[in-house]
Amino acid sequence: MKISMFHLCIFLLLIGMSHAVDDKCAACKAVAGELEIGLAREKPRNHLDMRHRLDAKGQRQGKLIDYRISELRVVELLDDLCEKMQDYTLRIFPDSHEWYKVGSWDNLRTNKQEARAHSKDISSYCGSDFKA
Repeated sequence: MKISMFHLCIFLLLIGMSHAVDDKCAACKAVAGELEIGLAREKPRNHLDMRHRLDAKGQRQGKLIDYRISELRVVELLDDLCEKMQDYTLRIFPDSHEWYKVGSWDNLRTNKQEARAHSKDISSYCGSDFKA
């Protein structure tokens, strides 16, 4: 069974990011939710034409890659993921934790300093592990 580069990157991202935060399952759900938003906003793209060389007969040679399984798609989806995670903070319940997207930091009813600290935790960990 072949695993696409996209699925491998997503798996590694979710596993790596979840070790840095208080609730691993909630962190994975938040990241997956943000990736789903990115996938929903994606515009349809054509194949990537990698036929840049000419053979002896003058015909273009190389690969034509489907954008849906290309590394470019993964890079574009993950490119600003860490920055988007800065909009998330941790809500702690007696029996669980939940990462949620903050609409307005000014209207936040919980401890803003603690909420910002949680936000920095997830975004800085993301930045340290997934930026080249």
